[in-house]
Amino acid sequence: MSFDMSTTYMGMRLANPIVPSASPLTGKLDTLRQLQDAGAAAVVLPSLFEEQVEHEAMAVHHSLEFGAEASAEASGGYFPEMDDYNTGPRRYLEHLEAAKAALDIPVVASLNGTSRGGWTLYARLCEEAGADAVELNVYLIAADPHVPGARIEQQYVDLVDAVRQSVRVPLAVKVGPYFSSMAHMAGRLAAAGADGLVLFNRFYQPDVDLETLDVRPDLELSSSTELRLPLRWIAMLSGRVGASLAATTGVHTHEDVVKLILAGADVAMMASALLLRGPAHLGKVLEQLRAWFVAREYSSVEQAKGSLSRRHAPDPAAYERANYMRTLVAYSSPR
Repeated sequence: MSFDMSTTYMGMRLANPIVPSASPLTGKLDTLRQLQDAGAAAVVLPSLFEEQVEHEAMAVHHSLEFGAEASAEASGGYFPEMDDYNTGPRRYLEHLEAAKAALDIPVVASLNGTSRGGWTLYARLCEEAGADAVELNVYLIAADPHVPGARIEQQYVDLVDAVRQSVRVPLAVKVGPYFSSMAHMAGRLAAAGADGLVLFNRFYQPDVDLETLDVRPDLELSSSTELRLPLRWIAMLSGRVGASLAATTGVHTHEDVVKLILAGADVAMMASALLLRGPAHLGKVLEQLRAWFVAREYSSVEQAKGSLSRRHAPDPAAYERANYMRTLVAYSSPR
C-alpha cells in the first residue's frame, strides 16, 4: 500500500514530518549530510546567540536604522549598508551558506535572544545567506519581580513583529510554555507574524554543587516522558491559530511522532534522540512510522494529522481539567 509521508510546514512542502532541531549535530557539515541521508525532511542549524553579537554591532545597527522610512530619500537609513562593517559573527553565516550548498533539503537558521537589538539585521543576513526559514528561539527567564507578565508578553510580540518585518522567508517562533494564557499568546504570536510555533523551548535548569558550593550548569537530554507537554498544547491549538505547529522536546520514537501527528503537529523535531543514538536513528524512526500508518490503512500523514486534536477528539475535555480529575481519581498507589 502506498503511503504519502509528506507534510506542509510554514508553507514548505517537506518529504516527511521529522526535522532535526538545533543541536551540535546540525553544526557540522558531515553530520548534516548524514541526517539528510537518513531521511531528514529539513534541518535547523544551531542558534546564533544574542550574547555572541558584539554590543558595538547592536549600536551600529541602531544608528543605521535610525530615521529609516522617515522620508522617501531615507528609506534605507542614512548610513551605508551594514555589509561595510565587520561587526558580526561571520562564522555562523558561513556555516549557513555551506549547509545550503551541501544539502538538498530546507535549511532553517536559528536566532536565540530576548531583545530586538540587531536581530532584524541578522535575520535579514541569514535570509541573504540562503536560509529557507528563520527560527526565532526566545529564551527569556522572567526573573525580575517588578516586571509584570503583560510587559514580558509584549516583549515577545514586539520581537516577532520586528523580525517579521525584516525577512520574507517563513518565520518560526520557539517559546516556552510559561504564559498565563498559552492559547491566547499563541494567537498573538501568529498575529504578529509567526508562520510557525515550535512548542516548547526546553529550559535547562542549573544545579547546586555541594562540594564547591557553587551553582553549575547541568544538561540532561530529554526522554519520551517529556512529550506530554507539547503533545497537549499542540492538540489544544491545532486548527485554532493561524500558524503551523512543530513539536520539540521528548521526540524519541516513531510512537512519539505518531502521537504528535494525531494531535495536529505538522512536524516533529528531534535532538536528544539523535545525540544519543546517532543520525541513523532518524531513518529507523521513519521506517517504523511508515509501517505504523500503513498497518492501520492510512493513506497519508495529512489524513492522520489532527484527528485526535481537541477539535476532533471524541472527548475534548480529555485535554483540559476533566482529565486532571480523572487521572487523580483513577490512580491507585502501588502495593
